[in-house]
Amino acid sequence: MSNTILQNLPKGQKVGIAFSGGLDTSAALLWMRQKGAVPYAYTANLGQPDEDDYNAIPKKAMAYGAENARLIDCRSQLAHEGIAAIQCGAFHISTGGIPYFNTTPLGRAVTGTMLVAAMKEDDVNIWGDGSTFKGNDIERFYRYGLLTNPNLKIYKPWLDVQFIEELGGRLEMSQFLIENGFDYKMSVEKAYSTDSNMLGATHEAKRLRTIKHRNENC
Repeated sequence: MSNTILQNLPKGQKVGIAFSGGLDTSAALLWMRQKGAVPYAYTANLGQPDEDDYNAIPKKAMAYGAENARLIDCRSQLAHEGIAAIQCGAFHISTGGIPYFNTTPLGRAVTGTMLVAAMKEDDVNIWGDGSTFKGNDIERFYRYGLLTNPNLKIYKPWLDVQFIEELGGRLEMSQFLIENGFDYKMSVEKAYSTDSNMLGATHEAKRLRTIKHRNENC
């Protein structure tokens, strides 16, 4: 694993990044370009109902310094995986008698495999994304990426000490973009976050995870 996970930015090399157009990936892409890497951006179209204009996302990536940016249509594969999950009885799990739909995990599997497949077409064999070290997405993308390309190297900005020291929070990333001429207005942090795709949506929140708030409406 030590040979697979890169601790420092691979300067002068192509680095693929799963680009959502949000604060984390925008700041990471610009930072990598300024520090000497050659970033390639890949955006997955999963039929997210809250996304207004998919075609605008690769254009944004190019503005932030991507060498190239591609929009990958993942909807057909996601539909296939969703049907397979229903047939296997794996579309949802129950925790405490409450169903949790696996729409987000299915979306991560499709994203992880299809974006890395697109990277191989561009001879990009180093992959990064905006997932932080706090959640399970960083592990999902790592494992799905290696399934598609066993020779893949992994570079995660949020595992790079230099990146964390310079841009370790939402305020720092927002200021970084503004200082570099991008009119970025940091939105107020929501009480919860939503992950959506054409199969459905899941939600998470700090208050929902805290036992003392279990009887409150969040």
